[in-house]
Amino acid sequence: MASHSATLPVPLQWVTGIAAVGSAFLAMDSLRLFAEAPLLDFVITVQNHYYYALMGLLLPLCFLIYPTFRSPKSYYFDSVLSLAAFSSCAFFFVNAETMLDFGWEFLAPSYAVWVSYLLWVLIMEAVRRSGGMVLFLLVLVFSIYPIVADKLPGPISGMSSSLSETASYHVMSIESILGLPFRAFAQLVIGFLIFGIALQQTGGGRFFINLAFAVFGHVRGGSAKVAIVSSGLMGSMSGSVITNVLTTGQMTIPAMQKNGMEKDYAAGIEACASTGGVLLPPIMGSTAFVMATFLNVPYTTVALAAAIPAFLYFFGLFIQVDAYAARKGLVGTPKEELPSLSATMKQGWFYIAAFMVLIFLLVYLQREAVAPFIATGVLVVLNQLSTDNRWNLKQAASFLVATGKLLMELLTIMAGVGLIVGALSVTGLSGTLVNDLLYLAGDSTLLLLLMGAFSSFLLGIGMTVTAAYIFLAIVLAPALIQGGLDPMSVHLFILYWGMLSFITPPVALGAFAAASIAGSSALSTGFKAMRLGSIIYFIPFFFVLEPALIMEGSLLKTLTATLKVAIGIVLIAGTLQSYIIAIGFIDRPGSLGAAGRSLVIIGGGLIALPTTEVIGFNVGQVTLLIVGVITASMGILISRRSISDSVLAETEASKN
Repeated sequence: MASHSATLPVPLQWVTGIAAVGSAFLAMDSLRLFAEAPLLDFVITVQNHYYYALMGLLLPLCFLIYPTFRSPKSYYFDSVLSLAAFSSCAFFFVNAETMLDFGWEFLAPSYAVWVSYLLWVLIMEAVRRSGGMVLFLLVLVFSIYPIVADKLPGPISGMSSSLSETASYHVMSIESILGLPFRAFAQLVIGFLIFGIALQQTGGGRFFINLAFAVFGHVRGGSAKVAIVSSGLMGSMSGSVITNVLTTGQMTIPAMQKNGMEKDYAAGIEACASTGGVLLPPIMGSTAFVMATFLNVPYTTVALAAAIPAFLYFFGLFIQVDAYAARKGLVGTPKEELPSLSATMKQGWFYIAAFMVLIFLLVYLQREAVAPFIATGVLVVLNQLSTDNRWNLKQAASFLVATGKLLMELLTIMAGVGLIVGALSVTGLSGTLVNDLLYLAGDSTLLLLLMGAFSSFLLGIGMTVTAAYIFLAIVLAPALIQGGLDPMSVHLFILYWGMLSFITPPVALGAFAAASIAGSSALSTGFKAMRLGSIIYFIPFFFVLEPALIMEGSLLKTLTATLKVAIGIVLIAGTLQSYIIAIGFIDRPGSLGAAGRSLVIIGGGLIALPTTEVIGFNVGQVTLLIVGVITASMGILISRRSISDSVLAETEASKN
């Protein structure tokens, strides 16, 4: 993030920094952080005033930061687009009250319609520049869909609107561009984005890596475990898999390679850890707050529900890394070469203090919206009191530029996703899609889940975490909920499966980004990441079928369900690396060994499986557990090396 200011011309740095300050001030003022009543109450009299003002500050930046061409001539064209974006937002800001009073989203004067055309086109172009071609094409198709909805085949047909009606609805209603995605961004997400940037700019990434090294660096496979912890924590802050890979990965991947890990394996670990970070409470890359908005529940409910699934995912990564290190004979880094825990805490105690303030405000006081702003203030003040990390003017400017750029990127993406929401709303297609999916699945819960998983994976390709989740929550979640599944489980299910495209070939964007750092084959890294993160493919099915895994049920039931899944993970993850903790090598060669390992995986799956009702018949939990234990035990006996072979292999590995 620190490099943003260096890549922009000085005048643009000033503009971006001013936009960041203005946006933060608007957000904080709307939350009444400065006084009992907003300071801008005399200007911002309705909520739409705030939304259009925020858009007017940030949207113009997109055309300047992402120019059409890398040439001086492009500057003038992009400046015109930037000015047009500001002017159109200013028009709607001025007319915000009139729009509400006279229902312009349905019956607007012609001049307002023409300005709507302009802002619609500008937002589409901004989505293309900041969100990429995949998201742009998706938004384009959906945004113009209402114009031709009645002319399409039955399953995808809907109520049509004219071009002018569509433009008015998109721009002036609170169901499209200013719909739920944008409102969640404006009301909740901005503060957490600023906190994440402040954490990175003050050296938080380096602190968490040093802290992880101090705690885990000396154990077997220590560098990889450090990467899992540090990248997971920072990924939760940043909310972006690729950004996190490209920042923390610059430090963690070389450390793993130095420890003796293969290039593609080290890159795969970083990709999996960064992907898991956006699923990790308390922040979940701000997705937790958007999810709370969708479900109309407190933030703490979402964070608690996501805790055990996230723990199980990272537990699976730890098990695989440990098994890999044991199989390769990789020892930890000598303690004298590691940072001291006490020295690390002394240097970075204020990061922990800021986190404690954040969690206290989130969990105890339940002030979700204001918590990140206060925590950021605490972090920045304490950072300036520190002699090691204190900002100078240049670093403070870098923070503001990085903030403005990130806010602009997410605002344009949320506005673009809002166009999809608006199209589904005005045409009634969302209800049609729900009915079609339920019809195809019939009475089969398993088929419904498999269709939901595939759809989530497919629709999540090429989209940011938050954008993918919002799109899936609108298009897919209602069908799964109407199919009889728990709403919280469903929303976590689509989030998990929507993230899998980051580690699953042929897309695997997170793995490919990590491969560029490691210097490994992109495709090989993708398959390594897929294998390492394999547990994430199963966990969503487990917590959908067993609500106790998302804290719905008694404490005993939750503990029992978690323990069963953890045992299953140990068996499955260990088998994938041909080494199970406390058992040893299970890599007997030939078809007999392969059959044995398959039995271990099946047995682990049966132990973890909450119920069999989903596949059409019901087997008691005790029976399922016994069958799973017997199957896994048989597989271990068949595929395990002899004691003498295991001792010899471990001796050779330790020599290497």
